[in-house]
Order: sequence, then structure tokens, then C-alpha cells
Amino acid sequence: MKINIRSLWSVIIIFHGFYLLFPNQAMAQTGWKDLDTVEEIVEAYPDRMREMLDAFNLDYPGLEGVKHAYTDDSVAKACHLLLDYYKNGNTAQHLRREQPKQTNKTDALSDTILTNVFVIQNVRGEVPYGEDGHRDWYYKGPNNDREWAWLSNRHRQITHVLSVYFKTGNPKYAEYIDLFLRDFIIKSMPYPGVKSNTSVWRGLEVAARSKGWSRIFYSLQNSDYPSPATRLLMLSSLPDHAHYSRNFHNDTNWLTMEISALATLATNFPEYKGTDEWLAYSIETMTESMRGQVYPDGTQTELTTHYHKVAMNNFYLFYTICSRANVDLPDYFTKQIEDMWSYLAMVMRPDGHALLNNDGDLDYNRDRIINVAKEYGRDDWTYIATNGKEGIKPENGPSNIFPWAGQLISRSGYDADAQWSFFDIGPWGSGHQHNDKLHISISAYGRDLLVDAGRFAYTGDVAKKFRGYAKGSQGHNVVLIDGSGQEAGPKLTEKPLAESNYKITEDFDFAWSDFDSFIDVKGDATHSRSLFYVRDNFWIVVDKVTTDRPRKIETLWHWHPDCAVSLEKGQKSMTGNDRGNLQIIPVGKTKWDLKLVKGQETPEIQGWYSREYNNYVPNDVSVYATDIESTSTFVWVLAPSEKAPKSMKVKVLSQDNNAIKIRVKDQDKKTWVATVPFSDSSKAILETK
Repeated sequence: MKINIRSLWSVIIIFHGFYLLFPNQAMAQTGWKDLDTVEEIVEAYPDRMREMLDAFNLDYPGLEGVKHAYTDDSVAKACHLLLDYYKNGNTAQHLRREQPKQTNKTDALSDTILTNVFVIQNVRGEVPYGEDGHRDWYYKGPNNDREWAWLSNRHRQITHVLSVYFKTGNPKYAEYIDLFLRDFIIKSMPYPGVKSNTSVWRGLEVAARSKGWSRIFYSLQNSDYPSPATRLLMLSSLPDHAHYSRNFHNDTNWLTMEISALATLATNFPEYKGTDEWLAYSIETMTESMRGQVYPDGTQTELTTHYHKVAMNNFYLFYTICSRANVDLPDYFTKQIEDMWSYLAMVMRPDGHALLNNDGDLDYNRDRIINVAKEYGRDDWTYIATNGKEGIKPENGPSNIFPWAGQLISRSGYDADAQWSFFDIGPWGSGHQHNDKLHISISAYGRDLLVDAGRFAYTGDVAKKFRGYAKGSQGHNVVLIDGSGQEAGPKLTEKPLAESNYKITEDFDFAWSDFDSFIDVKGDATHSRSLFYVRDNFWIVVDKVTTDRPRKIETLWHWHPDCAVSLEKGQKSMTGNDRGNLQIIPVGKTKWDLKLVKGQETPEIQGWYSREYNNYVPNDVSVYATDIESTSTFVWVLAPSEKAPKSMKVKVLSQDNNAIKIRVKDQDKKTWVATVPFSDSSKAILETK
């Protein structure tokens, strides 16, 4: 076969011209995976490398050689000197690490990641490749969930691989990080420079990468990986990340993540132009954000402990960043961080888990509280977190009210078997809200008993099925009126609860509130709920439904899925667990239509529980239904027990417009008489016999 040399040279010349005009496109179709050296990356992306050098303050001490080489138009030499500066410099000493001894040890999870199979929020997905050899950074996982793509682009999978590299010393993990980052940065170019909601350029993902890449860049300075080419790509992309966080950040807890990322870059890479302004802006913005999103009682305004912790972690990270840089923060800022930690300690269940409310997971906080208690010298936090085995018993407690959040945490004590409850009488929340005002959660004897349904998922197939249930009243221990749950409430409050809303004494806790806006319910209907906790014994719940017409009332009690639930004589619901039980005793003459619902999908979702995102199981729900003609009052006694339920006799002694008086007598003939007000806490009284 004869080869036409003239035609061949024409093809070569055309391709070479395309490469010179469009290096990114040509490289995407050729050997971007093989880019390794400084010279190769400068040849492939000359304009990108010049933009990177222009982003640096070349008058910064130590960069004199870089400036001289760049002034002489020796870009490759300037890049070599820049990498030498970082390898031999003193910047970010807290992130630099001694490299591990090389071994062939492996880690199963990381080996799965190395095949591009990522587990994001409990969903396993394999990221596909495109025709250009790049991963599909917009892949939304097997459930077509945009949250999957967003979280994948935070790059926590490679920070996990980084930690495994240091544990094992196996270079294949560092090599994977190298190719992963080279792939992502090249594919993500050019930086759009606009506020975005895409899988790649969104504020939370930008912030997470800024923090994770800082660790990777410095901790691997004495490693063969990442390659010089990838290190330069990282240095070229970080100014884009800083620009995004500086100019397109959001508000509330998103702001804390994004601005703490900006401060991270400002202090870890002070050689970039404008870092002094980044840090000054960060301090001003974070302080103002704290004033706007943290109540005086230390609670974050979204009123979900999961996102409270997210915001607090980023405020705390910002505090750490500034402390490391010897930058002082306002006293207000540091005091509020301590109050935010204190909130997490005070609401923690006896088993070490956080409060599960609104959008969030059942987070385990015990170990973190124990560690931070040492830093703050808070022996009372240590006492709570260790169930009284260490530290000093809190002066106030064991119950606590957070008047701005509108949250009452009742306890019998701090031991592992303590009775614990959460009562929600606050605002709706500034974000991630559920329509669940007046909800009650209970645990005792180391076991969760009455629970919030959880959050399930935000997008994708799981969310399509369960999101309405998670956010709606149907997934909470509240009252439905005419089959309808609550409307959205006020997002924020401008003042704390009045003292008439709560009362905490040595022997009992009391709180009350009401809600009067139900979805598509005609006329006037208000649900008022009073909670009266007799310490170390039981809870009394009084529901009053004020109405201008006949109604159907449904009271829901959601049980933890590990509970064995049964319906007993006297319209009681109770558990039959080996240890840790609760019985729900309806009091009075109301004839309830009582049923247990579990794992129901039609005609509506009911009886499901999600302890964490994308994780859900069926659980029992006791549904008490009745019809009322006019304003009515319902009384419940919620009685915990370690083993078999106690025999209890309960009677309503009297009732007027202000309060209801209830007598409770247990099997040991101990008697309590509780006056439970409908509104005024000063009228709450407990007598014992």
C-alpha cells in the first residue's frame, strides 16, 4: 500500500494547529492521563499556568526566584521554583506530615474507591467514564439523586484514601489521588466565575474541596504523588475556589462552610494575591453570620441538631484557623461557639446520640463532647457525656429549657438508664424544617421508645416516596385534624419563650404551646399541648383541641423500629422489650379507634423510620382516632419501665378553663396528683402521697 506523504503531512499540520489553538480540547482527547512533569503541563496548558502565576503575590518572601524567572518569561522554570518553595517552605506546618514507610498493605473500602465505586449517603454507585477518558463528574448515582453528585464532588472519597495511604504506606493510594485530581481539574476547566447550582461548581462542594485539597497538597509534599503536573493544576484551581467562596457564598449554615473555606485558603496559601482581604472579609462575615443564625441560648436557627453541628463545626474551624494565624476574634464569637457546644452536650441522649429532629441523622456525639470538654475545661459536659462517671455534675439540671429554640429536654438524671425526652414548642426553623410543632420523643433504660421519623432523603427515588412524610406531621408524634397536618410556621423568633410557657422544678418539668394552622382545614382549629414530666417516673400529656365545628382527631405515636409493640386492654399501647419499655395510657372516656400501622405505603405513607440519609426501615405507629363535636381535651400517661410495664391507675379529678387535675397511682400505691395547666406555667403543681 502506498502512503501519500503530502496528505500525511497535511493531517499532521492541521492537528498541530488545532493543538496550538485549542490545547484543552486536544489534550482531553489525547494524553491528559500521562501529564506528569512541569514541562508537560506548561506545554499542554500554557495560558492556565500563566494565569496561575499571575494569581500569586510574587513579592511574597521566598518567591523572589519565581518572580525573576516569570519576568524572564521562563514559565516552566518559575513553576519548578514555585513547587520547590512549597516543598521546602514553612507554610501550613500543621498539615505537613512525615511520609509512611512503603508497604503493600491494603484497605478493602479504599480498594473499592480505587475502582471508582463510591458510597455516598449509604448508596453505592460506580462513576462512569466518558469518551474522553474523564469520569462523569455529573453522575447522580443509581437513584438519579443530585445530592449524590454534589457530595461526590466534595472529594471526601480521596481524603479517605489519603488517610489510608498514611496508615498503610501503599503508594497505589497516593497514585489514585494524583490521577483523580488531574482528571477533575482538567475536566472542570474553565472556571465559570458565576454563582452556580451544578454538580461541580456549587458553594458547598467548592468549600469542601478547598479544605480537603489543602490537606492533600501539604501532607504529600515529600511524596512522589501527586505529580508536579497535578500539584500545579491544584495551585491553578484554588484561586478559582477562593473567588467562588468570596463572591458567591450563601447565607445561614452554608455560609459558615463556605467562608471557613475562604479563611482556610487565606491562611494555608498566604502567597496568593488578596489573602489579607479574604481573611478580613471572612472575620466580618462570619461574625455577622453568627449574630444572624445563632440564638442567644446557643442554638442554630435551623433548629436541627444535625445542621447545628455542621454550622458549629465550621464556626469552630474558623476559630481554629484564626487562632493558628494569631488573629483575634471578637469575644462574642468565641463565647457563642462555647454555647453551641454546650447545647449539644445538654441535649445529648443518655446513649451518646444527639437529638433527632427536623432534617438530620441520629448523630453520635459522645466522644466529640468528651474531647472538646477538655479543651474548654467544662467538667459538666464531661459528666453528661460519661453518664456521671467523670467530671462534675452540672449545677443546673438535669432538665434544660432552650427558650429561643423552644426546646425542653427532660431527664431523670445523667446515668445510662436515665429517662429522657424532647418537647418541641419553638418556631418552625430557618431551614430544613419539619411540620412538627408539639412533637415529643422519649428514651429510657438505654433504648429509644418514641421517635421522630427522620429525614429519609432530599432528592431521588427515596425522596419521591418518603420526603413528604418526613417533612409532614404524619411522621411525628403530633395530632392530625380532619386528616391534615400542620402548615409551615414562623421561621424565626424575635424573642424567647415567656416564662409562662415552661417551669422546671426539682420534682417535675412543665411546658406548653399551641398551633392553629392546618393544611386545608376549614374554620378555626387549634391544638394545644401541655407536657408534665414527673421526674424519674412518667410523663403526662394533655392535648386540647379547640374547634368551631365537629372534627376527626388522630393522635400519632411513632415507636422505634426495635420495639416490640402491642395493643392491650384499656386502649393501651405498650412495648414488650426485654429491657426498656413504655406504655401509653389514654385517660378518660374517649372511645378511640386504635390501630397499629407499620410499613404502610397506600393509601398514604405511614410507619417508617430513617435514622440516617437513604437508610429507612418500617416501624410501628399507634394511631388513635376519634370524632369530636366540639372543643375536647385528651389526657395521656406515658409510663416507662425497665422490665414489665407497671400497673397504673389514672383518673381525671377535675377540669376547668385553666387546668386539669390528674391523679396517678402505681402498683406500689404511690400517688401523685398533678395540676396540668393549659397555658400558665405558674399553675403547674405536683403533690405526692
